[in-house]
Amino acid sequence: MKVVYKITYPNGKIYIGQDLTDSINYFGSANSQLIEKDFTQEQRRDFTIRKEILWESETASNQEVNFKEVEYILLLKSNDPTVGYNQRPKFNM
Repeated sequence: MKVVYKITYPNGKIYIGQDLTDSINYFGSANSQLIEKDFTQEQRRDFTIRKEILWESETASNQEVNFKEVEYILLLKSNDPTVGYNQRPKFNM
């Protein structure tokens, strides 16, 4: 199963990603340095994130999954630094 998912961090910011294997233990490749700047050392000691599957397909090509991921990034504005941690596509104000 191929999926597009949304990760929600304790500060409400989100990250949209994809997983071509639907691994329960995969949480994406968001830039750790961007996320670390938003949390104190104390906040990082007890840290809960939420992973939601937004879309899934058993038959989609990898290219279709790529398009669907970008569609959700733009729809949910997770590339806007005030909203989320996606860095691509580049956010235009």
